[in-house]
Amino acid sequence: MQTGEQQMSSHDHAHDEPPARGFWSSPMGWVFIAFLLISGALMFTEHRAHVLGLWLWVPLIACPLLHMFMHGGHGGHAGHRRRTQSNSEGKAQ
Repeated sequence: MQTGEQQMSSHDHAHDEPPARGFWSSPMGWVFIAFLLISGALMFTEHRAHVLGLWLWVPLIACPLLHMFMHGGHGGHAGHRRRTQSNSEGKAQ
């Protein structure tokens, strides 16, 4: 049996390559990130009036959509009529 100092590994560490970098940490990735930041800033400054003008309509459009989807999720208004009919029949007896 060999001791830990005498054991040799089966591969040579002299030719190890550095770990591969991803796209976002490469020089081309940094250029692309800079391009996105600059183009985003220019788009915001050029179209600010259009974008901020649309924010007024978001709550006005969201209200009917939320009303439609929220009532559709629990059976709509049809469930209210059934309860009132059963309550009125129970009181009449």
